[in-house]
Amino acid sequence: MMLYFTGFCTWLGFRQAALNDERMERGQPLIESGADDKVLVWPDLVYTELVCLILCSVFLIVWAIVLKAPLEPPANPTNIPNPSKAPWYFLGLQELLVYFDPWIAGVLLPGLIIVGLIALPYIDKNPRGNGYYTFKERRFVISVFMFGFIIMWIVLIVLGTFLRGPNWNLFGPYETWDPHRPAALLNVNVSDIFWVVIPEKTGWWTPGLPTKGLLFIPAYLIREAPGLILLGGYFCVLPVLLAKTVWKRLYAQIGLMRYVVFWVLMSWMFIVPIKMLLRWAMNMKYFVAITEWFLNV
Repeated sequence: MMLYFTGFCTWLGFRQAALNDERMERGQPLIESGADDKVLVWPDLVYTELVCLILCSVFLIVWAIVLKAPLEPPANPTNIPNPSKAPWYFLGLQELLVYFDPWIAGVLLPGLIIVGLIALPYIDKNPRGNGYYTFKERRFVISVFMFGFIIMWIVLIVLGTFLRGPNWNLFGPYETWDPHRPAALLNVNVSDIFWVVIPEKTGWWTPGLPTKGLLFIPAYLIREAPGLILLGGYFCVLPVLLAKTVWKRLYAQIGLMRYVVFWVLMSWMFIVPIKMLLRWAMNMKYFVAITEWFLNV
């Protein structure tokens, strides 16, 4: 039901925005401009909220008394459910654990989501679109919010709820949840692809992960150099290129500091679907896996 209402309210908001955008193009007044629905907080709004609070409380109490809660048997350490799933509102985080280490999936990414929601109004100071539905006047903020909300939260919850079966394998909508379905035999890192897979297929150099350092550079940095270069290019070089090309206008509007904050938030937001696609397509686990430092990205 919540998924239905999420989709319905999203559709309703975009429909209202589309109607307002059409009205503005034709020079007609906005839908909201013809409605005189302003009321006082006290007593009108507070009284309405109080009545709704009482009615909802009565409904929930009656519902809890009449309907039995779908509780499972007491926990039994000898009979663990497969798969063991968190409550639905935490399944997005549990799904992220497939692709990231716990400190990223459970701390860094949720923290960036909160910081991003706080910072978004300060990054985009566009005064238009306040008090009425519109999309054309607030494309940037709406697109960023919808990507973060739909892709980084709703999709992850749907995946964890409906498509994750026994052994946390990914099943299609109509596939049988077979507990004996084999999982991926091997998840590879970027270092494995560069030092082992590529030379095995091309013969350009001897396959094998580096085990010896070079001068003052330890072996694990040489081993993870391909992944470090990729991440360095993604986090440091790509934003500079975008600021000079595709996002040149955006950079001129928001300035250096806000652009840096914007890119930090956007880069981590984009890395989630990138990591998901790479895991599904190539069984790739980490860009960088420095187990000596417990640093896996």
